[in-house]
Amino acid sequence: MKIAIVCYPTFGGSGVVATELGLELALRGHEIHFITYKQPVRLALLNSNVHYHEVNVPEYPLFHYQPYELALSSKLVDMVKLHGIELLHVHYAIPHAYAGYMAKQMLKDEGIVIPMVTTLHGTDITLVGKHPFYKTAVTFSINKSDVVTSVSENLKEDTLKHFNIKNEIHVIPNFIELDKIRNEKHISCQRSVMANKDEKIITHISNFRRVKRIPDVIKVFYNIQKQIPSKLMLVGDGPERDNAERLVTDLGIDDKVIFFGNSNEIDQILSYSDLFLLPSETESFGLAALEAMAWSVPVISTNTGGLPEVNLNGFSGYLSDVGNIEEMAQNAISILKDDTVLKQFRKQALFQAEKFDIKNILPLYEELYRKALENSKSLIN
Repeated sequence: MKIAIVCYPTFGGSGVVATELGLELALRGHEIHFITYKQPVRLALLNSNVHYHEVNVPEYPLFHYQPYELALSSKLVDMVKLHGIELLHVHYAIPHAYAGYMAKQMLKDEGIVIPMVTTLHGTDITLVGKHPFYKTAVTFSINKSDVVTSVSENLKEDTLKHFNIKNEIHVIPNFIELDKIRNEKHISCQRSVMANKDEKIITHISNFRRVKRIPDVIKVFYNIQKQIPSKLMLVGDGPERDNAERLVTDLGIDDKVIFFGNSNEIDQILSYSDLFLLPSETESFGLAALEAMAWSVPVISTNTGGLPEVNLNGFSGYLSDVGNIEEMAQNAISILKDDTVLKQFRKQALFQAEKFDIKNILPLYEELYRKALENSKSLIN
């Protein structure tokens, strides 16, 4: 199949998932065309089946905000016609599904019928989508998609609850590439750079938005380090970073916390981590938690959104109510204080992560692609 993938080319979960999905599809013989305004951060163009097409948005004084959706839809039309693309897979309802629908209509006028698969990742539903300014467009975009998927049961339920959706929503969870992780066990980074031998390494990775509750991460760690010698690795960047740095200083733990910013060494950091903290206000899935578990790192998280579908309470880690810092800290200590217990949780975290191996998930997408193509061909005939 010749498939166009439209996503945000950022460090966020949706961009990572879309990129990794496309790369794996290419390895399986599909021709993949990434179409976005910047090359995705995890995209390596080392496969003859992988192509990248940049969307350029000319600046005109007439426009206060440059019309990216218009540029994207036009680019999609051009690339479909030039490369014979058979299917669009867009990640996020707006602006991508909206632009994809416009491209479909333009192509239809030229006698080209192409199906569109839309994957809902969370923010397009839970935050942006609910806004009155966008709700109508989000509903329209989802209903005009040929196939709709969501990354968790919880996100599916939220979508059906808040929008008048007529389409069926297929749940296909996010995934990790376990073979890739196994091949990177030779990590060159030295553990001593992060912590002493007697210290546990606790990690948090996010985009440092308010919804991630970075102060809770720091406060949970503050309680842990009182009883367990440990260091906190904070990976990522965003609007809450300055406040986080001030809180670390106020608590007097500057020497126990490392701010990495946006790092390309996430695997190296996780390979030495003993515990992962994710006390988010909400998570549609919790990809960061899954990536930690794939490195045999147990997770202390909240029980919100799709997290209970990923992190099994008492097995791969523990779940707590949002804001319950004391319980999260105690659960963390109960794992870290006994090496035998930690070893068992590590084993169980990896076992849970194996359910989300890309080898198990990718065929689900391929089956939906085939059905979408069959349906579009029947419309032509």
